[in-house]
Amino acid sequence: MQISLLSFRHLPQVMDIEQRAYPWPWTEGMFVDSLRNGHLCYCISERESLVGYIIVFVAAGECHVLNVCVDPDYQGRGIGRRLLDHALKAAVDMGAEQAFLEVRVSNDPAIKLYESNGFRQVGRRKHYYPAGDVREDALVYRRELAGFGGSK
Repeated sequence: MQISLLSFRHLPQVMDIEQRAYPWPWTEGMFVDSLRNGHLCYCISERESLVGYIIVFVAAGECHVLNVCVDPDYQGRGIGRRLLDHALKAAVDMGAEQAFLEVRVSNDPAIKLYESNGFRQVGRRKHYYPAGDVREDALVYRRELAGFGGSK
């Protein structure tokens, strides 16, 4: 499997994965905005098939992990960890000293991934995510990036 830059040509595959992986997926416009605004956007492919992606925003010494998604048929194989490590290293190279993210309280696999990668819960956002007729809380996580492994 190979990690490369995500581009507009990947959007059909991204949208297919996003809609199969999440009950409340990102819109195509959200991905377009991330690509246009220069966010770190990476994908991982097996042969010619995209199997996962990550979107990270970097500014003012921080990075914010906006979206990490792995095709449901490929989950549990360490792909999310590879994407996260790759993007965090790139963020360090761009001057990020800490990383933040939000995750649904119900997303146990993602919470395990983040905690095993050194993220620690620092807050909770009430009613942050849409969840049908109600809203779901988000857990806020933070990780120091000193010594993470960028090229600095």
